[in-house]
Amino acid sequence: DLMHWKFIGQVFSQPQKWAVKALKEFKGRYVSPDISYHNGTYYLFYCITSYGKNTSAIGVATNTTLHPDDPNYKWVDHGKVLESVPNRDNWNAVDPTVVQDEDGSFWLSFGSFWSGVKIVKLAPDLLRIQTEPQVWYPLARRPRLPGTPDWHSGEAAVEAPFIMRKNDYYYLFVSQDYCCKGVNSNYKIKVGRSKKLLGPYIDRDGTPLMEGGGTLLLAGDKRWPGRGSNSVYSENGVDWLVYHAYDARI
Repeated sequence: DLMHWKFIGQVFSQPQKWAVKALKEFKGRYVSPDISYHNGTYYLFYCITSYGKNTSAIGVATNTTLHPDDPNYKWVDHGKVLESVPNRDNWNAVDPTVVQDEDGSFWLSFGSFWSGVKIVKLAPDLLRIQTEPQVWYPLARRPRLPGTPDWHSGEAAVEAPFIMRKNDYYYLFVSQDYCCKGVNSNYKIKVGRSKKLLGPYIDRDGTPLMEGGGTLLLAGDKRWPGRGSNSVYSENGVDWLVYHAYDARI
């Protein structure tokens, strides 16, 4: 009913070997999951990361059912899809989400801080990047503040992309500023739109998201600070905005 939820278990019972190899200090913490259903299979993209560094990677696992009591219930991990490495990459491989374009091709959007939000084309099986060498397209970034470190500069404070296609437009939702400072979090959701998946995405005032733009959709308040990292769930003609926030009462 989208209102009442119960915990039914974990996807992985122990850290995946590839994740431990990619991130030496990895302790089995998977973050930023994105799940979608295509051709009878559920695809779960997830990431591992060292916060404050762009030592990060995105993996993917599949299942034919989400019901743990189904005899066919089994998560199969397919390993690493994308990885960012310090001193080599100016982007961060976290916050993955999948979008399908009007031609039926699948794309993976991602990004947190550094040079902003990117998108890359997936192979038809959704388990790997379509091309090698990989080609990433920029979607959103923030203006750089002089004299500040890359990972928390003004340019950096945009992340958690989610793209939905509705009518004649693609809508790109991003989260700006800081998510994880408790009641002092100033996270907010902004949005722009484009008639092409690869952009440019423009906000209501005509400012491109590549220039720090974005129409404010939702911000935190004293009761619910840190609103952001959203997705949109559509059912029966209704679009639901899903996001996280802190509860200032607890």
